[in-house]
Amino acid sequence: MIRIKSRMFLVLAVLVASIFPLNFFPHIQDLPAGAHGQLSGKQGEVVVVTVPVKGEPIKVVGHLLDREIMFFPKGTGNYVGLLGLDMQDKPGQHDLGIQVEYPDHKDRHKVTVLLMKEDYKVQHLKLPKKMVDLDSKTLVRVKQEAKILHHAFDTALPDPLWNSSFIEPVQGRVSGRFGSRRVINGESKRPHSGEDIAAPDGTPVVAMNRGIVRLAMDHFFTGKGVILDHGLGLFSMYFHLSEVDVTQGQMVEKGDPIGKVGATGRATGPHLHWGVRLNGASIDPYSLLKISFNGSS
Repeated sequence: MIRIKSRMFLVLAVLVASIFPLNFFPHIQDLPAGAHGQLSGKQGEVVVVTVPVKGEPIKVVGHLLDREIMFFPKGTGNYVGLLGLDMQDKPGQHDLGIQVEYPDHKDRHKVTVLLMKEDYKVQHLKLPKKMVDLDSKTLVRVKQEAKILHHAFDTALPDPLWNSSFIEPVQGRVSGRFGSRRVINGESKRPHSGEDIAAPDGTPVVAMNRGIVRLAMDHFFTGKGVILDHGLGLFSMYFHLSEVDVTQGQMVEKGDPIGKVGATGRATGPHLHWGVRLNGASIDPYSLLKISFNGSS
């Protein structure tokens, strides 16, 4: 967590990732007056940021690169935000600007984010030619479905719907790692934006936390899938399902079944593609499992 005060910043960065070394966790540090706070993390990770506030601000919002980070009240005198570091964000130092808006004034703070490069692996896949070299009709379909997916992320609920810790939607062998560079039939593709979890066909898939079904679909690449909106720009995706057991607009609780493992869409065998999008950033879903706090105020 990061605690920020005017003229004197108290910094505590809590880095969450399934493989992040313990010796990288920073200590609480009192910075001299006028200095900026600082935190660090790797590509694909989540950082929890806490901002102490006075009174009741109208809103607290942050900006990192071209992304907006919404904060929510947590207890008395604190606002919390989840900062997602995209798997393709450029390593180096970036500024996280935070604005606390009150009825009569605004407080502004700046925190330096040291973004470190993650060592992603290369994954080679062999797929049928018709699933890679698309005909004109399929290309039209794919473009239309891409617009539908993009539109699903347009609306950000102003409050967090999740409660307490996040859970794994299905247990199984991880067959495709987040961030790995895909080489399909010898041609390099975009990095893998989720975790592939291999499990028997028909295995129940559950919601990683409370949320609203933003989209239930059957698309060319993703097959049958579900997108959950957990509020504050946090979305989870469940693709290649054999069955979808929820409908658009439905509220689901953490652990509720939403579908079953399958191999629909562009898939080589039964597995769940589990993806997470946070304020526009693609992050490693397993990084969320390290966070444990109540989403409500």
